[in-house]
Amino acid sequence: MKSRIFGFTASGVLAIAAAWPLTAGATLKPGDAAPDFTAQASLGGNVYDYSLADALKKGPVVLYFYPAAFTKGCTIEAHEFAEAVDQYKAEGATVIGVSHDNIDTLKKFSVSECRSKFPVAADENSKIIKSYDTSMPMKSTMAKRVSYVIAPDGKVIYEYTSLSPDQHVANTLQALRDWNAKHKAQ
Repeated sequence: MKSRIFGFTASGVLAIAAAWPLTAGATLKPGDAAPDFTAQASLGGNVYDYSLADALKKGPVVLYFYPAAFTKGCTIEAHEFAEAVDQYKAEGATVIGVSHDNIDTLKKFSVSECRSKFPVAADENSKIIKSYDTSMPMKSTMAKRVSYVIAPDGKVIYEYTSLSPDQHVANTLQALRDWNAKHKAQ
């Protein structure tokens, strides 16, 4: 006989508990300081040390977290970011993806799924994931699907959390356009 908790099976309660936080917002909100980080990253299969501080010297950064390379949603999201890289460049921004995957996995992912258009960083110890409060509740080493837009001054200007990969690119591009319009007007 299955154990029941208030009329639900234990597995049903765990499924609800695991799914609910994936749609909740991340802790960092617009105006918050984005934690600086350096990590091994791969762009087109080539490994290098990525520095957020160095990237911000060139303009805004779209930093997106994803659960795991080569999974269905993460592959869709990587393809969408790759297709939009020129639009991000037109807004003066760069893109970086972060997951808990190791660098060898990301070398392959950066070529096949990111199409050698933008880097993905390895966060095997989940320090970056935790500093941005994007950990999955039931598996804290993995990231929720969260996208941030960070201004050159290191402040978060936009945050979007959704399990679905569908609106991350559209929303971050719009946030960049809005930010650029505001700063060009000043």
